[in-house]
Amino acid sequence: MTSSSNRRARRSAVALAGAVTAAVLAAGCGIRTTSVPVDAGAAPSQVPCSMSAENVTTQALQGIPVQIYLVCSSQLVTVDRTVQAGEPKSDRVRIAQALLAELEQKPPAEERQAGFSTSVPPALRIGAAHSGDRQGTLRLSQQPEDLAPEALAQIVCTYAESESLAPDGTVTLGGPGNYAPRGYLCTSETKARPQAVPTLGEGAGG
Repeated sequence: MTSSSNRRARRSAVALAGAVTAAVLAAGCGIRTTSVPVDAGAAPSQVPCSMSAENVTTQALQGIPVQIYLVCSSQLVTVDRTVQAGEPKSDRVRIAQALLAELEQKPPAEERQAGFSTSVPPALRIGAAHSGDRQGTLRLSQQPEDLAPEALAQIVCTYAESESLAPDGTVTLGGPGNYAPRGYLCTSETKARPQAVPTLGEGAGG
C-alpha cells in the first residue's frame, strides 16, 4: 500500500472515530440524533400569569372598569374587566352580582394560555342582607365556608377592592340559612395562599 493510500485510510479512520464519539456524547446527554430538521415550536413562556398588551381581551367601552381576582400558579392575580352595574354606589347587590358574574365566567383563551383559571361555581348567586344582619352584609346562595377555599378567596379579594362593598376593607358574607354572617379580609397571605382565607369571626366586620 502506498503512503498516499495510508494517509487516506488514517483520515477515514479519524473521521469515523469522531462521528462515533459525537453520537455517544449525544446519547449520553439524552438527545436523540436525527438527520431531519425538527421544529420544536416556540419556546415556552418564562412569565406565567402575565398578559402582553396585544393579548389583553378588549372589553366593552361602556361600563365600570374593575379588577377581579383569578387563580394563577396557586395564587390570586388581578385581571381587568368592565361591568354594567350602574353608578359605583347605586346598588350594592347589583354591583356584587356583576362582579360575581365575572368571577364565574371561564377566562378567555389568552388568559387560560397564560395560566389563569377560576374556582367560583357558575350557579352561585348573591343577595341582600337578612333582617337583623349587620350593615354591609351580603348573602350568597351557598354557605361561604362550603365553597372551595380558592373560590371564597377570589370573591373576598374582589369585593374588598370595591369601596361600595367593603368601605373598611372587610367583606361581610353569609349564606342562605340563618347562620350569622362573618367578616373576611383579603390580605397578602390570602393572595399568596388562597386556601386560607382570614376570618374575623361571626358577626364581625359591620
